[in-house]
Amino acid sequence: MRRMRLPTVMWSWWSDAVIEMGWERPLHQRGVASGLAVTNGHVIVHERSTRLVSLDPADGSVRWDVPVGTWPRAVVVVGDRCLAIPQDNPRLSCLDLATGQEIWSADVPAVPGHLVVSANVVLVGGWRGYTPLRAFDLATGQLRWETERRIDTVLPVPAGDGFLIGEPRDTRVRLIDRHDGRELSAWQLPQPLADNDAGSSISTVGPDRFLLRCGPRALAEIVLSVDTAREFVRAETGLAAAAPGHARGLLWLPEDRGGYTVVDPTAGRLQWRVDVGQRLVGDVVPTADGFLVASASGTLLHLTSDGRLAKRTSVARRIWGLRGAATDQLFALTKGALLAITIRK
Repeated sequence: MRRMRLPTVMWSWWSDAVIEMGWERPLHQRGVASGLAVTNGHVIVHERSTRLVSLDPADGSVRWDVPVGTWPRAVVVVGDRCLAIPQDNPRLSCLDLATGQEIWSADVPAVPGHLVVSANVVLVGGWRGYTPLRAFDLATGQLRWETERRIDTVLPVPAGDGFLIGEPRDTRVRLIDRHDGRELSAWQLPQPLADNDAGSSISTVGPDRFLLRCGPRALAEIVLSVDTAREFVRAETGLAAAAPGHARGLLWLPEDRGGYTVVDPTAGRLQWRVDVGQRLVGDVVPTADGFLVASASGTLLHLTSDGRLAKRTSVARRIWGLRGAATDQLFALTKGALLAITIRK
């Protein structure tokens, strides 16, 4: 583990990046981060309380529009398929990404929560310990296996031949086989796993290497071929209960009072802190000359390549989520709309 005094980002007003507002689509509801999935060629968003729509990233035109139920717990795009679980109707839907046509659906327990895909297996359940874990075949929707008891886990993460799962505030994480759910390996963490109710506390940094948010301000490291976990880095300040994000070869650890602690994922060296005094939401988006992050108050913050604050751009009264797609395009969930934004050099 490495520890060092972090330089706090200084204020600067230089940036070559130019933000251009693109199309905007009214959602007729508050934007929900769990109801948005973005790839280089597709934007999938939940709107109008019960609809899931596919939009062309270039101009926002509608490709398909289907009913799925209210407030999806998750929308996941994998290959040529889109998976969704609504809150009010315990049903897992698998849609054709190109047409929106339903390929298959499967009954799941009420409030299933998590939805993760590893290879050809879809794992559902385990949120707050309300349900067992269920595994479905991605191609057919057939039930492969189900745990005998309810499982409480943060959002599972695909790993090796299965999934990493861990109970919030516990010090044990497990690797379960995606084919039958049996335990393959287990690790004892140096501190309890952070409780991220809305997502995962586990970040993938390599084919067999993972970093886990533990305690109030630490990351632990596990390697699938090694039996023991170790503390990888400890931050100066309290961290949010969320897995670090990835942007341009760096790990971005959200801080619990807003801002980021930025870490080298290879050696655990602390690079800098981004301290802007505001709550930040969504992804860290790389640009040609730095990074963009979003504040909940509706402002995009331009950061230089070494993390200094360069400029602020107000785009809305509120931002609930930010997703990057291509290198020059991102999407913001605002108070009642989805906003496409282009970054020009």
